[in-house]
Amino acid sequence: MKIMEDQELIKHYLQVHNIENTFPEAMIPYFSLHRFHPGELICSQGEAAHHMYVQVKGKVKVYTTSSLGKTLVLSFKNPLEVIGEIEYLRGISFLNTVEAVSSVDMITIHHRRLDQYGKAYPPLLQFLLDIISRKFCLKSDFLTFNLLYPVEIRLASYLMSVSMDETNSCTNKQISAEHLRDAANLIGTSPRHLNRIIRQFCEKGLMVRSKDGIAIRDWEKLESLVSHNIYE
Repeated sequence: MKIMEDQELIKHYLQVHNIENTFPEAMIPYFSLHRFHPGELICSQGEAAHHMYVQVKGKVKVYTTSSLGKTLVLSFKNPLEVIGEIEYLRGISFLNTVEAVSSVDMITIHHRRLDQYGKAYPPLLQFLLDIISRKFCLKSDFLTFNLLYPVEIRLASYLMSVSMDETNSCTNKQISAEHLRDAANLIGTSPRHLNRIIRQFCEKGLMVRSKDGIAIRDWEKLESLVSHNIYE
């Protein structure tokens, strides 16, 4: 992770995402920009929350871990998104783990500055309300989808999410063996069932498997399995 005190780039991101008036002007000089590399953690479940993050570039993966050590992917997020707003408002530790899938830029705001400048600023409060209400709707949809959709669809959706960038362009048709080892837990199935589905996909010509992972052969056919990406 790299911390960049680049106020010009921060202002650029605020303008690009049309949120320059969302925050009090006095708060903006206290913003910093954190750049995360693929695979780096932005925050970890149960970790004390001291900052709120505004995702302005790149893709992240949000997942939760049970007391038994099982993990489940909740969603993949593209800009514009906020990480840690519920934790800030409730004064609690991070509820989920957030990991960079691609190179990610986050505008970082310390809770102290939110308390100092933001609590009585209606545009910021409305922005946070909009973000939280949207997340509530998406989480409700996700819980339904994860119960109703078969593993084939969940796996295809997961592969799309880890292969596409924030512009929905395919940037990686090679999925590593490490990703596949995590995939069973993340989509809520057993490794045996996951391997069976991958074998079926290979037999249909969608992909080829090797000791290094899988290579997507027919991206369009894989996409056709998913009417819309249930993780995004």
